[in-house]
This record gives sequence, C-alpha cells and structure tokens, in this order.
Amino acid sequence: MDLGKYAFDILLAYGLSGILILGLVLQSVLASRAARKRLEEAEK
Repeated sequence: MDLGKYAFDILLAYGLSGILILGLVLQSVLASRAARKRLEEAEK
C-alpha cells in the first residue's frame, strides 16, 4: 500500500484515532465498574 507523501500524516491520524477510541473504551469500562459498585453498595 503506497500512501505517497502523506503517509506519515495518514498513519499519524490512524494512530491518534485508535488511541482516542481506546481511551474512550477504557473510560467507559471504569465508569461502569464504579457505577456498579455504587449501586451494589446502595442496595445493601
């Protein structure tokens, strides 16, 4: 696959997008765990 002179910019954009998506997934998982813990404590 030849991306030409824009190869660096394209790969950088893909990399940053991947990092942002992973960050959002991680944040969602952590928020879900915290909410579940608070809910379990409230039900006791």
